[in-house]
Amino acid sequence: MLPALNIGPFVFPTAGLTIIFGAYLALSLVERAARRLRQPVEPYYGLASTSLLVGIIGARLAFVVLYWSAFQENLLSIIWPLNTGYNMWGGLFFAAAAAFFYGRFRQLSPARTLDILAPGLLTGLMVMSLADLLAGPGYGTLTTLPWGINFFGVRRHPVQLYEILLGIEAIVIWFQLARRSTPHNGYLFLVVTAVYASGRLFLDTFRATAWFTTGGWHGLQIITLLIALTCLGLLAWRSQKPAPSLPDPN
Repeated sequence: MLPALNIGPFVFPTAGLTIIFGAYLALSLVERAARRLRQPVEPYYGLASTSLLVGIIGARLAFVVLYWSAFQENLLSIIWPLNTGYNMWGGLFFAAAAAFFYGRFRQLSPARTLDILAPGLLTGLMVMSLADLLAGPGYGTLTTLPWGINFFGVRRHPVQLYEILLGIEAIVIWFQLARRSTPHNGYLFLVVTAVYASGRLFLDTFRATAWFTTGGWHGLQIITLLIALTCLGLLAWRSQKPAPSLPDPN
């Protein structure tokens, strides 16, 4: 665990620094993805950066609203950069809304947009896992394996590192598939989403802080199973349809 870095009189939360680095990496991968698919970079990079900025602001605002009593006496703390506190679901909602309206405004193909955003989205998930590892809110189950990490004085599965490796594998698969012609728009997004969701379905077994339903089921495993099956079903359905012609980027 490394929740904060002490540099002189300042204390920087590692989760925040990780998010900043992750944002830069995600945007870089979106740019590379657009070039790999021979699409104009500017509209997709603009969509990704706008969604990212709106998502961060939205996550912060959602957190402030939920915990208003902690901010009402010191309004400056709402925008103070060294303060942590973001609501992931609020951020995802605002980011998705921004992406939807930006895409409509620029008249971007939803399926092709998802293809190009996929490496950036996977990077975001990897960053969340890394921030989780550094800040320590989540941890793995007990293990005696040699690659286990000491957490709260005991050896545990480095489940966040497993998730990061899964994300890297999915990104590698994306770039490998993008080397050749794909059957249809949305194919790359569906494939890597199915790969990542299937991996998380397995890896959640090693998370000690997993969310359980009232019936004792792993909540995340149910969600990832549904996502994986949906992606596979859409791939099977789209495989029966002829591929649309791609626009000439020139």
